[in-house]
Amino acid sequence: MRPAGLPSADELDRALRNAAPAEVVAAALKAVGRERLALVSSFGTESAALLKVMADVDPAIPVIFLDTGWLFEETLAYRDTLIATLGLRDVRSIKPLEETLTREDPERELWFSDPDACCRIRKVEPLARALAPFSAWINGRKRFQGGLRADIPVVEDDGIRLKFNPFANVSREDIEAIYALAKLPPHPLAASGFLSVGCMPCTSRTSAGEDARAGRWRGRTKTECGIHTIKTS
Repeated sequence: MRPAGLPSADELDRALRNAAPAEVVAAALKAVGRERLALVSSFGTESAALLKVMADVDPAIPVIFLDTGWLFEETLAYRDTLIATLGLRDVRSIKPLEETLTREDPERELWFSDPDACCRIRKVEPLARALAPFSAWINGRKRFQGGLRADIPVVEDDGIRLKFNPFANVSREDIEAIYALAKLPPHPLAASGFLSVGCMPCTSRTSAGEDARAGRWRGRTKTECGIHTIKTS
């Protein structure tokens, strides 16, 4: 929960509206302290850039990784690679509750019949549990990703805690520059045409000219898993 006396999201957003990503991470750290701040990462195709920025500020900031049970093996391997490469000191892999999976998805077909429900039990609910001790969290959404992300502020209130979006203002070229300068390893699936990687059943390759997230939940109106559209209480 948020401690008393913490600046409001609007105040912080005004102060950080044009700040560099590292300045946003540092401001989040200063606002709540390391013990009350977490970064949530999918260890996806663009994740290394934000993790590198965070590690340069403080590699001991807790990192929450949602291991849904449907992830590509390449993503799990990439997580381990980036932990070693960046010297991340506190990565917490969070899984869905077994009793919930047994009750609500015994045949492992929920991703097909009701993807929103699948995301809820495999991502939204586990994240709510993982974020319970924290007053603020950092994520890697960018405005250039479009859709519901086109107008995100740098700092917002998710209804429970502060939410920092250090990459809200960055461009795809900015991210590529971070990768190049730091010689960051790419996600193993990026070379195969996966521009945005989530859970295996709901991720496909993208074609030239398509939006980077076009391969997520292809053929459905769904564009978000829910962790950025539902309160994390």
